[in-house]
Amino acid sequence: MAKKPAKTNAARLLDRENIDYEVLQYETEDGKIDGVSVAAKIGAAPAEVYKTLVAQGQDKQPYVFIIPVADELDLKRAAKASGEKKIEMLPAKDITAVTGYVRGGCSPLGMKKQFPTYVASQAQELESIIVSAGKIGMQLKLAPAALLEAAAAEYAELTETD
Repeated sequence: MAKKPAKTNAARLLDRENIDYEVLQYETEDGKIDGVSVAAKIGAAPAEVYKTLVAQGQDKQPYVFIIPVADELDLKRAAKASGEKKIEMLPAKDITAVTGYVRGGCSPLGMKKQFPTYVASQAQELESIIVSAGKIGMQLKLAPAALLEAAAAEYAELTETD
């Protein structure tokens, strides 16, 4: 019998909010934990798997951006969505201190604090979206509307493709 995965902060938050989700696990021994590799490992199209990026405004206010794994965050669009003049990526060394998660296992749900959160607008067209569960080797699959609700997020144009 397979061992049940330990609950992460993200999964606990969804449980508390009575939001349906599915846990997907993947092997990490090969070191391939980038989003496109993860999509292949869990048998999902890269367009369904979203990565969580943390950036900051000029006053160091963190913002969370959730975009398809194969896409790049358009910093000008991210700044426009967040009402900032300029947005820059949070330095990798600061990810754990700010979010409580490690790089490569950063969930948009259950961070240390609730930050303004934006989901790439193309997610609206999906039946389900897959995001990190907050642990490398674990993903969460849920409805995009449920993600918006749980993350107190809003849709925004964040990439060149949306």
